[in-house]
Amino acid sequence: MTQHSPATKAKPWHAPVRRPADVPSREPAAGEESPGIRGRELLLVLAGAVALAVVTTWPLVLHLDRDVAQDLGDPIRTAWQVAWEGHALLTQPLAFFQANAFYPLPDSLAFSDSLIGYAPATLVGDGPAAALVRYNLLFLLAQALPFAGVFLLARELGAGRAGSAVAGAAFAYAPFRLAMNGHLHVVSSGGIPLALFLLLRGYRRRRPGLVAAGWLVAAWQLSLGFTLGLQLVYLLGVLGVIVLATARRRLRPAASRPVIAATVVGLVFVAAVGAVQARPYLRVAETYASAERSADQVRHYSPPLRGYLAAPPESRVWGAATAPVRESLRATRESSLFPGAAIVVLALLGVVARRSPYSRKLRFGLAAGTLAVAVLAIGFGFAGGWLGYRWLYGLAPGWDAVRTPGRLTTTTSLGLALLAGAGAHALVRAAEGARERSRGPALGSAAFAVVPVALVGLVLLDGAGRVPHPTAPPAPARVLSQPHPQLHLPSNDVYDRLYMLWSTEGFPQIANGGSTFSLPPLTRLRRAVRRFPDPRSVALLRRMGIRTVVVHRGLDRLPFPPAGRRPVRSREQAARAPGAGEREVRRILARPTAGLGLHREWLGETVVFHVEPRPAARIEP
Repeated sequence: MTQHSPATKAKPWHAPVRRPADVPSREPAAGEESPGIRGRELLLVLAGAVALAVVTTWPLVLHLDRDVAQDLGDPIRTAWQVAWEGHALLTQPLAFFQANAFYPLPDSLAFSDSLIGYAPATLVGDGPAAALVRYNLLFLLAQALPFAGVFLLARELGAGRAGSAVAGAAFAYAPFRLAMNGHLHVVSSGGIPLALFLLLRGYRRRRPGLVAAGWLVAAWQLSLGFTLGLQLVYLLGVLGVIVLATARRRLRPAASRPVIAATVVGLVFVAAVGAVQARPYLRVAETYASAERSADQVRHYSPPLRGYLAAPPESRVWGAATAPVRESLRATRESSLFPGAAIVVLALLGVVARRSPYSRKLRFGLAAGTLAVAVLAIGFGFAGGWLGYRWLYGLAPGWDAVRTPGRLTTTTSLGLALLAGAGAHALVRAAEGARERSRGPALGSAAFAVVPVALVGLVLLDGAGRVPHPTAPPAPARVLSQPHPQLHLPSNDVYDRLYMLWSTEGFPQIANGGSTFSLPPLTRLRRAVRRFPDPRSVALLRRMGIRTVVVHRGLDRLPFPPAGRRPVRSREQAARAPGAGEREVRRILARPTAGLGLHREWLGETVVFHVEPRPAARIEP
């Protein structure tokens, strides 16, 4: 193959011809290959991303082993989840998905997104405190990596440092993410831009190592869950089709054997990760009809168009201003999709600005793709979904397992962030031109220096929000060391998440658990033990092999997330009503246990019932 010098190397498929006057000497021309990020700049970007994550979540970093980011709902279940993965890797790698919770149901790790990609980080430490430290550090990583990934991608596309910083901030701190901070698998989106950066740079420079790294990162993102992994896989497929359709001739010189080999190996690896991860989920879907997302569920969680005008309540700037719109939504968390006013304005500028760092084809392509995904993110909320999402849900593999179309906003946000970076780049270029024409060089230089900082600050202000950090209560002493399998009462989706976190102390088998869909066996068990202790409930527990029933007092005093505004309509919802847990505990402790084969023991605020294998023999007088 003919070797090209740097000066004569063929430009990538989207590179236009630009006038030299439009190109600043210290930044790449539009569409040109980035000169590369040197080690010092990369370290500064990473340090800045981590510092931003620490500042925007302050003071979480001061109490990593005690507090938990956002709330005592899904985050504490996720803390159990990633802790179990490290435990399973060391103790039962061949039964990885057979978790200690939801006893005796199989494949219980597949009852929600598995976050397998974080498993290597969970090999050190044990117990609830270590689980909280681990979760909080991963949460901080989930804030920092999106900033760094988009910064690198925008730089590779031709944006300058200021524009790339704006793009990173626009993606990592978009207002809608504040509603998703309780879902680690949703905010862990940094692998998407990082994979795109590595693949783009690898194919541009014919570097098989970078190409392989890009596919490896894509596989890692997929391993964090299908919520975002599915978006990335389809995005890569669409981009691949576009490149093959529009740049077939220009790809031929770059299609070296090492690059082709890296591509094939990378695709096979991504497919293998997806297939291995999907197997337990397919088994779960075959076992539980409720695991499949019905059209009614998708319709319930599909946001209307006005969802783009609703910011989460944690937003400092837009939360109160958009409250009337937000309160009119059926599912406020899943439907608050406000992308940020400053981000949208900069994105529009990035599309139309003459000094944009992107080619016209790339700008318009990004704009069209972003708009298309924004329509898909509405789901069935507009025109019944017939503009796109209904076809995706009905025909595309994997999408029938997604109940919240609004999470496609992650991809929409990526497009807006890249365009916002282009808009910021154009403003910086304009400021640079004004400095050169200024009669007062000192004043012009000062104004030019302020512009990049002001743009980044404006985007960060747009997405500024509060990240609550409630304290997770410690596990009761001597409770989890009791014989297992165990059942903890009162039991519902709220309390069971806390029991799962506590069970990271040794991972005893527990019948409790909180999942992302309704589990009929667990629902039947909860109904059966409402009158515990009585002959029927004790007989059922004995047949299940439950050896210990643990009754917790005072759980209603903990700051669990609210159940919602909707009126109580079922027994399950009534069990989650304020004060219901304490009333259930009082009823349990007031019932007699004579003749049931139970031995009751008080351990502080906790009462333990030991279930004997069979009723004790009755002694005749």
